[in-house]
Amino acid sequence: MKRTTKLSYLMQLCWEIQRKKKHTRSKSLQAAWAITLNEDITIYYLVKRHSNKNAPNKIDAQHLTLFNAH
Repeated sequence: MKRTTKLSYLMQLCWEIQRKKKHTRSKSLQAAWAITLNEDITIYYLVKRHSNKNAPNKIDAQHLTLFNAH
């Protein structure tokens, strides 16, 4: 992924966190940076949190990405 694409994803995530959580820009940028650096852990946590215990997931967590690579 290009550097500008990563930066735009980071800023979009930062603005979304800032808007939804009503944090300052620096605090939301730190949160967005931590999410993008720990992408594999974030995806595992989200899959575990939102999956149904009785039915298996249709897609493995290893095949998921936080952002599309388009």
